[in-house]
Amino acid sequence: MNFVDWTFIGSGAKVTLELLFGGLSIGVPLSIILVILKRKNLGTWLINPYISIIRGTPLILQLSLIYFASPGILGIKFTVLEAGIIAFALNNSAYMAEILRAGVDSVPKGQFEAAETLKISTFYTWKDIILPQVLANILPAFTNEIITLLKETALIATIGGADIMRKSQMLAAEQFTYFAPLCIAGFLYYILAVLVEFLAKKLEKKIHHA
Repeated sequence: MNFVDWTFIGSGAKVTLELLFGGLSIGVPLSIILVILKRKNLGTWLINPYISIIRGTPLILQLSLIYFASPGILGIKFTVLEAGIIAFALNNSAYMAEILRAGVDSVPKGQFEAAETLKISTFYTWKDIILPQVLANILPAFTNEIITLLKETALIATIGGADIMRKSQMLAAEQFTYFAPLCIAGFLYYILAVLVEFLAKKLEKKIHHA
């Protein structure tokens, strides 16, 4: 494989990263909102089925429904990138909500009671007291979820997204060989996963030394 082949497949990293960061930027805040609402017993009749359905159905099915079924159901035609970000964000929010819930359960109840006694608003209670502790507790699980989402972005190739996986498939079809292009794609995904893990460990050290 020559340099041109590497750069062609590598150019798909832009779409891969857009999907990853897009999914996280929506999914993580949404998961926090879901956990706070569940903690206050608000809307659990909707939140619990939502989390159960998202976690109990394949991501590729969710992606396909958003991309192919939305025009007929909602009258909205999402682009491949938009459909991918929405699907990955919804999927991530359900899994992250469960991770966060476990992290919140590890925080002593007395801290919630103290914040309520001091009349600290819900926003600042979670922002300054609860979430910093939760982050320290769930960081390894959070890192695993990011890496999982990174790998799952490859599903965008099934609806035509020009990510790393799709670029490798295009090159393979052009050269009539799959081994080398797929190996390059695998290497690029691995490098990105290692980078995520490296940054997470740096953050973990920073938190523990704070």
